[in-house]
Amino acid sequence: MSKIKVLFVCIHNSARSQMAEAFTKKYADGKIDAESAGIEPGVLNKTVVNVMKEIGIDISSNKTQSVFELYGKNKEYDYVITVCDQTKAEMCPVFPGAGKRLHWNFEDPSGFSGTDEEKCVKTREVRNQIESKIQNWIADLNV
Repeated sequence: MSKIKVLFVCIHNSARSQMAEAFTKKYADGKIDAESAGIEPGVLNKTVVNVMKEIGIDISSNKTQSVFELYGKNKEYDYVITVCDQTKAEMCPVFPGAGKRLHWNFEDPSGFSGTDEEKCVKTREVRNQIESKIQNWIADLNV
């Protein structure tokens, strides 16, 4: 049986999509090939890197990438999952062969304000929401 191919997309590929990719790799036991990309790739969010490291997942060496580069390579995915707000999700291209397109709405950690600790608290909440969503999704896939 071939692996399920999934692409997680958000705006900058700096936070939510990176977390979703990392959690999929952690919980899918190698049965899902996960990637992430952004519409306007940026720089990894340092707060996200830190809160992921708190739970033993190191994404500090991950690179951000453009969804349009992947599209240009004619990559095919079984699932393209947007993890940004609905208005931004509409900007994502349709991928050839994409079996399903899903949208999961998560707040953007790059928009959080407050002290560093307040940003960490809010980012942990998003991290935990994404982790729970990934665990439930994988369980529903029954892979």
